[in-house]
Amino acid sequence: MLLKRISTYWWFQLFGWGILVAISLFFIITLGDPTAVYIKSLVATCIAGLIITHGMRINIHKLRVLHKPIKQQLILFILLTIIYAIIFGFTSEGIDYVLGHNPSERAAKFSRTTRLLLSSFNALWLILMWNFVYFIYHYVQRNRQQELDTFRLQAVVKSLELKTIKSHINPHFIFNALNSIRALVDENPTRARTAITELSNILRSSLQVEQEETVTLAQEVNIVNDYLALEQIRFEERLKVKMDIDPDTLTQRIPPMMLQTLVENAIKHGISKQIQGGCISIKSTIEGSNLELSIKNTGNLNGATNRTDGFGIRSTKERLNLMYNGKAKFDIQETAPNMVETVITMPAAILL
Repeated sequence: MLLKRISTYWWFQLFGWGILVAISLFFIITLGDPTAVYIKSLVATCIAGLIITHGMRINIHKLRVLHKPIKQQLILFILLTIIYAIIFGFTSEGIDYVLGHNPSERAAKFSRTTRLLLSSFNALWLILMWNFVYFIYHYVQRNRQQELDTFRLQAVVKSLELKTIKSHINPHFIFNALNSIRALVDENPTRARTAITELSNILRSSLQVEQEETVTLAQEVNIVNDYLALEQIRFEERLKVKMDIDPDTLTQRIPPMMLQTLVENAIKHGISKQIQGGCISIKSTIEGSNLELSIKNTGNLNGATNRTDGFGIRSTKERLNLMYNGKAKFDIQETAPNMVETVITMPAAILL
C-alpha cells in the first residue's frame, strides 16, 4: 500500500541514485579495495545529490520552466545545471572533509580551490544528465497529453458532427403521408389506422437517431417497409417494390435511418419524376468481410448534380466517413438507361 503512494518521480530518483552507488561500488571493487570511509562518502554524497536535485526540481516548478518557450527552457536548464553543479561540488567536498576521505596524494597535488572546481566540474555532468532525463520525460509526457487531448477533441467534434447531421435526418414525406391518411379516413378506415401506425413507427425511429449510434439491419428494413407502405398509398400502382434481403445480414448494424433516407431519396428524385412510376429494388449481401447494401430505382441522375449534391446523399456520405473512418464506400451511378443504383459497402460484424 505504501509503495503505491510513491510517485513516479521518487521512483526515478531512488532508482537513479541507487544505480550510481551500484556502478561506483562495482568499479572500485573491480579496480581496488574500497574502504569503509569511501563507502560512507559515496552513500552520503548520493543522498546529498538526491536532496540537491530535489531542491532544483522545486525551483524548476517555482520558475515554471516547463511552461516557457523552448529556448527559454534550455537557457534556464543550463543556468540551473551550473548553479546546482557548483552546490553539489561544494557539498561533496564538504562530505569528504567531514568524513576524512581526502587522499593525501590528491590533497598534495591540488589546492582546495582547485579541488572544489574539479568536484563542481564532475558534478556538472551528473546534474546535466539528471536535467536531460527530467526534461525529456516531461517533454514526452506533454506530447502524449497533447495527443490525448487532440484525440478527445476529435471525438467530441466527431460526435457533434454526427449529431448535427442526424438532427436533419427526418422524413420529408410526413405531410404527404398525412394527406394520404386523411383521404383514407372515409374511404378505408382500417387502412388509415394501419397507415397511422406505420407513420408512428417511422417517427419513433427518427427519434432513435439521437439516442443510438447504430441499429440492426432488421430494424431498418422494418422502417423501410413502413415507409414504402405509406408511399404506395400515394403512388398506388405506380410504385413497385422488390426486397432481396439476405437473412445473414439482418443482425448487422448500420447507422439508423440511413437506408430509409436513401430509399426516400430514390423515390423523391427518381420514381416520383416518372409519369408511369417505377420500381425500387433493395438488396443486402455479405461480400467477404463487408456488408453491401444496394438500392436500385427507376430514374436518372440528371447530370449527377441535383442527385449527388442533395442533403440525403451528402449526409449519408458524411455519416459513413465519420463512423467508419474512411473504411466504408458509397457509390451512386446510372447502371442502365433510366436506372440508378446506389451501393454502400461497410465493414461487417463477425458472423457466428
